[in-house]
Amino acid sequence: MMDSFGGPEVLNLREVAEPQAGPGQVRVRVTAAGLNPMDWVMTADDQAGSGFGLSLPCGFGTDYAGVVDQVGDGVSGFVAGDRVFGCALSRAVADYVVVDPHGTVGGGAHHTPDGLDDLTAATLDIAARTASAALAVISPGHGDTVLIGGAAGGVGVFAVQLARLAGAAVIGTASEKSFGYLRKLGAEPVTYGDGLARRVRDLAPRGVTAATDLFGTETAHAALELGVPAGRISTIAGQVPGLTAVSGASAALGTLERVAELAAAGRLTVPIAAAYPVEQIRDAASFQAGRHANGKVVVTL
Repeated sequence: MMDSFGGPEVLNLREVAEPQAGPGQVRVRVTAAGLNPMDWVMTADDQAGSGFGLSLPCGFGTDYAGVVDQVGDGVSGFVAGDRVFGCALSRAVADYVVVDPHGTVGGGAHHTPDGLDDLTAATLDIAARTASAALAVISPGHGDTVLIGGAAGGVGVFAVQLARLAGAAVIGTASEKSFGYLRKLGAEPVTYGDGLARRVRDLAPRGVTAATDLFGTETAHAALELGVPAGRISTIAGQVPGLTAVSGASAALGTLERVAELAAAGRLTVPIAAAYPVEQIRDAASFQAGRHANGKVVVTL
C-alpha cells in the first residue's frame, strides 16, 4: 500500500477490508505477483499516478496469479477454484484482487494452463503482451536477423524467444554480465553504448532486417544506421520520428493464452531472477527497480 507516490521506501503492508466480487466480477486469492518497470512509472509521482487514474492511498504491482474464490452474478467461463493469471492495475500485491475477468488493460483474468506454475504465470501479462506487440510491428520470420535492444530485461526475455520461435535469428543488446544468459535464450549478445551499429555489423555482415528497442532509442537509431527500413523498427520506451511505438495495450487478442501454453509446454522459458515473500516487498521492489535482474522478480503471498 502507498500513502504517497515515490520509490520503494513508501511501500508499506497494511490490513484492509477484503474486497467482494460484484456483478460481472471475480475475486482472486493471489498467490504471486510479478513486478515490472511499469509499476514504478505509474507510481513515481502525483502526475504519473493521476495519468493512470490512480489516487492515494493505492496499491502496487499489476501482474498476478492465483485462484478464483468468488464469482459475481453474470460471470460466465469462470468458477470458484479456477487457477487464473492476469492484471489488476496497481493492485496485484494483495491477498485478494477483484477484476472483470473479460477486461483488458487495467484488469482481467485468463485460465492458467496445466503445467504452468503460479510464479511463472504471475510474470506474463505486461511483459508478454508488450513483447508481442513490439514484434507484431516488425513481423519476424525465417530469414530475418532481428536486433533487440534491452534483450536481457523483463520484456526482452519474451521478445527474444518469440522471435526465435518465429524462425528469426536474434542479436540482443545487454551488458557483458548478461551474455551467457542471452545465449541460453537463443540470442547472440552485443554490448550497448557508443559504436553499437559497428559491433552489430561485425556480428551480422549480411545485415539486420528488423529491430525493436525495448529500453530507449539507442537500438532504434542503430537499426536506422544499419539500413533497416523504418517500417520494420518498433519501440516501447522511446519515441523516434517515423517509427512505431507500442505498448502492451496493442497486443492481439489471444496473446496471453498463446504465451501461457508455450510456457506450459516448455517451449518458452521465463527465468525467475528472485522471489520475495510479501513481507519483503521493499526489498523486492528495490531489486526490480535497479534493473539488474536477469529475469523476472516475483512477490509471493
